Amino acid sequence: MRVLAAMSGGVDSAVAAARAVDAGHDVVGVHLALSRAGGTLRTGSRGCCTIEDAMDARRAADRLGIPFYVWDFSERFRDDVIDDFVSEYRAGRTPNPCMRCNEKIKFAALLERALELGFDAVCTGHYATLVDTAEGRELHRASDEAKDQSYVLGVLTNTQLAHTYFPLGDTPSKAIVRAEAAERGLTVAQKPDSHDICFIPDGDTRGWLAERVGAETGEILDRSGAVVGRHEGAHAFTVGQRRGLQLGVPASDGKPRFVLEVRPVSNTVVVGPKEALATAEIAGSRMTWAGRSPASTSFACTAQIRAHAEPVPAHAELADGELVVRPDVPFDGVAPGQTAVLYDGTRVIGQFTVDRTVSAVPVG
Repeated sequence: MRVLAAMSGGVDSAVAAARAVDAGHDVVGVHLALSRAGGTLRTGSRGCCTIEDAMDARRAADRLGIPFYVWDFSERFRDDVIDDFVSEYRAGRTPNPCMRCNEKIKFAALLERALELGFDAVCTGHYATLVDTAEGRELHRASDEAKDQSYVLGVLTNTQLAHTYFPLGDTPSKAIVRAEAAERGLTVAQKPDSHDICFIPDGDTRGWLAERVGAETGEILDRSGAVVGRHEGAHAFTVGQRRGLQLGVPASDGKPRFVLEVRPVSNTVVVGPKEALATAEIAGSRMTWAGRSPASTSFACTAQIRAHAEPVPAHAELADGELVVRPDVPFDGVAPGQTAVLYDGTRVIGQFTVDRTVSAVPVG
């Protein structure tokens, strides 16, 4: 195949590109410049897509003997990921920018350009497995459950999966990838993994949002509607949050309270006991299927609501354009805007953005 290897400057994408070369493919490396004012240096494992990362990717490509380019996707990244992130928080939802980046940038904008240029597939260093069957290509969890990234790839469609290549999916552990990188003489062998939100490298999401959304004081309510405190901006709160609430009225039972809901229209935050975070139902209308769509409008599955959350056995039902999922055991603290990825065993069925939730604990 003619393969376009997306090289972030990290060890995973470098080894993935190396394996694509070893497999006999015609490989070209590309680094995506996602910020026009990208930082020069990383801070440990914070940040990505810096000038340092681009240089690391170029050195890896040189070591592998493959052509290398840097493509400017900063405008598309700003529109589809950063602006979306801000607007979701402004609407009181909790978005996942990594999901949006995979959906809109790596497997949409990048793949579109790759296909236009005559490439057969985009290769990345994600830990996930592709399985070709008589019914089409399927997306499965990686062999290494600790590194599995199928959750953040749940947005991929049937067409995108047909032109995707994950050489690391069957690797038993990250340690093997690092050892392989060292043996190949790749300088990124011990480079720390990136974490947190790449476009907020200092990790201060609250401060970053305050500059863009604005801080407007409002009330903090308990589940009965009584005012128990005030806040300086609803955008700074997420469902499940315990710290930093600064409540003026203690709970009657003396127990800590948690954020249960953010209401942007009224600029209020609702708090309550931890047990009220239990979620009996989630639903959303923005869904995609990874490969073939479900054979029935009602089906059993396991549902995962965060990248590192435990999958929960559940039942899903499609009705009136909405996908409703009811877990066998309540989810813990689901917020609108989060992504729910559905599985059949290790196979990804699809995903949807949560629009509404139903608490397992009634008010009163």
